[in-house]
Amino acid sequence: MTNGQNVGVDPPGVYIKMELEARGWSQRDLAFILGQTEQQLSPMLSGKRAITPDMARLLGDAFDMPAQFFANLQSLYDLSNAKSPDPAVRTRATLQTTYPVRDMIRRGWIEDGEASLLQLQIERFFEVANDDAPSRAVAFAAKRTHYDETPPHQLAWVFRIRQLARQIKVPAFSADRLRAALPRLRALMVEAETAREVPAILAECGVRFVIVEVLPNAKIDGVCTWLDDEAPVIGMSTLYDRLDNFWFVLRHEIEHVLLGHGKATAVGMIDHLVGEGASEGNDVAQEERVANLAAADFCVPRQKMDSFYARKHPYFSERDVVGFASLMQLHPGIVVGQLQRRMGRYDYLRKYQVPVRRHVIERAVTDGWGQAVKADL
Repeated sequence: MTNGQNVGVDPPGVYIKMELEARGWSQRDLAFILGQTEQQLSPMLSGKRAITPDMARLLGDAFDMPAQFFANLQSLYDLSNAKSPDPAVRTRATLQTTYPVRDMIRRGWIEDGEASLLQLQIERFFEVANDDAPSRAVAFAAKRTHYDETPPHQLAWVFRIRQLARQIKVPAFSADRLRAALPRLRALMVEAETAREVPAILAECGVRFVIVEVLPNAKIDGVCTWLDDEAPVIGMSTLYDRLDNFWFVLRHEIEHVLLGHGKATAVGMIDHLVGEGASEGNDVAQEERVANLAAADFCVPRQKMDSFYARKHPYFSERDVVGFASLMQLHPGIVVGQLQRRMGRYDYLRKYQVPVRRHVIERAVTDGWGQAVKADL
């Protein structure tokens, strides 16, 4: 195949006749050797009948050659006469290799259709500029995040956050208003239900808030991303649907917003805040360490937590934990989350790890868990 066009290949019979001539055999001689009549052999030699696997083995014995040689002659001839494949097949294969196309279609982020339409939707979804090659969209974005390499499933999630955020109308962003709103947010941490107020409070400060369910196998908690470098967006997955995780991730992303982290990247700060991702050690990137410290201190003031831990360790009674949470004006699940992380015991008082997603999505722009938001590409 050259330049995408089929090259004509002679039928296998042509090569068999050439071999007969080279050996000085006639068609009748070959029929005799094969134990067939000339009438049976003629359609194969004229290209009207294909060489079957059985015939390939017979010809191999007759000419003392591998049977595969004759099978290959037939295969090449068949391929040369096969219909040219639809170019859309290669396009869809390239797209699926680079992007999680099927998962995006399943979630309603893009529509299934002709390959050219799929490619156009992908370009728009990933905000590919006219001078950027579509095939480089994910790689381009990944290089400009704070990760060395960001999986396509995570990047698709971030761009879905950005896509939905553009539909939310909020006033101009004010870092001062956001800082002033922190006590109001902190006051919501007594009950799981009050988390529903978060989207409205953030909107008042000019911060768009979106919740999107992750794609399969994508480990991601949140993102701080910017629209046109001036409009911050906080996206969350509620991958771990626990009250303590929700508030830690939220405050972490708020700190990114307040410090302008992620403005210089294509998609912002992508976070998976479990294990080392929630660490405050020097091995964590400076931007993440600062955000982790702010989140931990917001959830339970560090000095208070350190004091409680030192006094009660290693025996933390349920009564002590609930009493300390009440003193801190927090839901017990938030204190339990910090204790679990410190002790490395994630089974400890698990009953206080209440879900929060169902409350937040009541008033947040949400995609996933059986519902999809229509967004124009």
